Amino acid sequence: MTMTTALTTRPTKAQQAGVDLLRIVRINEEIKSVVGVAFKINIMALNAIFLAKRAGTAALGFGVLSNELRVFSQDLRDGMSALTGLIHGCVTEVSVVLQDIRHTALLRQAVERSPAACGHEVLAAREAENDRHAERLARLRKQLRGALDDAFRMVELGGVLAKSAKIEAAYGQSFAVPLSQVSGEFDGVVEEIRASLEALRRSAFFTGN
Repeated sequence: MTMTTALTTRPTKAQQAGVDLLRIVRINEEIKSVVGVAFKINIMALNAIFLAKRAGTAALGFGVLSNELRVFSQDLRDGMSALTGLIHGCVTEVSVVLQDIRHTALLRQAVERSPAACGHEVLAAREAENDRHAERLARLRKQLRGALDDAFRMVELGGVLAKSAKIEAAYGQSFAVPLSQVSGEFDGVVEEIRASLEALRRSAFFTGN
């Protein structure tokens, strides 16, 4: 690709902001999906705790891990709530950036057509404000990526809990089969969340590609 071609195919700021907005909406939809799965883990954990109580002393370890998975589901929902707040901030900032780009383009046209060549100071102030919004969006983008990394580490811990529950289920004597089934479901849903968050961390919203 020649330099001239590269320049002509490079997206404009408005196009890039539009793409960013679409990517943020997709991230938000995935986050909502993770919240739904986290709620499912909470229900599963409650059922697992009741099952462990029925199994008695043979499932004491399983009961403890089920309770920890319930705590994990609550922590995960809190983490997702923080992510949602950052996403809303990104949506607001991208919307402002898009609006700024449109208004600045109109103002630039007016200045260029002005016979007295006035309005340059206003245009410069507007462009400086655009830069400030772009910087705020960059900070939010970084914070969102950091929060996603934190959530991913939390889910890795959840995966350890789920796999430990599978081991404990084997000691459940006559309840070993139902306990193994429940722990297998735990492992499955935690892996589902892990895959979702891993995909989000690779979102082009963070790489800018």
